[in-house]
Amino acid sequence: MGNFLNLFNHQNAVLGMIHLRALPATPFYDGDDQKIIDQALRELEIYNRAGLDGIMIENMHDIPYLKETVGPEIIAFMTKAAVAIRANTDKPCGLQVLAGANKAALAVAKAAKFEFIRAEGFVFAHVGDEGIIESNAGELLRYRKKIDAENVFVLTDIKKKHSAHAITSDVSIEETAKAAEFFASDGLIITGNATGQQASSDEVGRVRRSTNLPVLIGSGITIDNAAQYFGISDAFIVGSWFKKDGYWKNALDKTRVEAFMKAVR
Repeated sequence: MGNFLNLFNHQNAVLGMIHLRALPATPFYDGDDQKIIDQALRELEIYNRAGLDGIMIENMHDIPYLKETVGPEIIAFMTKAAVAIRANTDKPCGLQVLAGANKAALAVAKAAKFEFIRAEGFVFAHVGDEGIIESNAGELLRYRKKIDAENVFVLTDIKKKHSAHAITSDVSIEETAKAAEFFASDGLIITGNATGQQASSDEVGRVRRSTNLPVLIGSGITIDNAAQYFGISDAFIVGSWFKKDGYWKNALDKTRVEAFMKAVR
């Protein structure tokens, strides 16, 4: 199916995150479905105008998250949002369904003609906020085959944020990367310890040297630290820094988006 990086025209591709407002049936849902779509499209327009290379959406506001599954109402609304995004951009698009609902993400991506998903728990188990997330590469890629979605790239977190890795403490991040490559991941995502926290450039470099897969930075990218990852990573997923005051719950800040893109270009 080719290389994920062939989707982009730039090195150090920048993927802008759209954190959808809380979706139906979740604790912070406010009952206004149209507001969810309208806000997503406003943010998309800022990203389009600023020249980002790609777009991601996720149900970040659906806290507390369920583990590895979500209700049909979430899948339905994620699809609705994704279709609206797809109709308003020709940029490569991806999504994540929290937490670890990777099969749901694949189904949404296929329905909305998105190019990639971000998957948790692909290889090795870890303990997340939601509980133990078990490895799922075998089941996930068989499901991708079953629904004829093999044109959807599966990018996989390794040693991911918001998780304890004590049960795999004897497995290095390099060996985890090699296992993900062996199990046919399409790209690796490296993060800091939590949303908005910087990934270790040492870890990123070690992963870069241990795999031929694309390497993406999945948290903590800012206008001040992006350059340190040039040459050791291939793409940035940026969410928090683009928000007012750099906090993920705040509104998207057009000025920060434009300044970041000017700096990295």
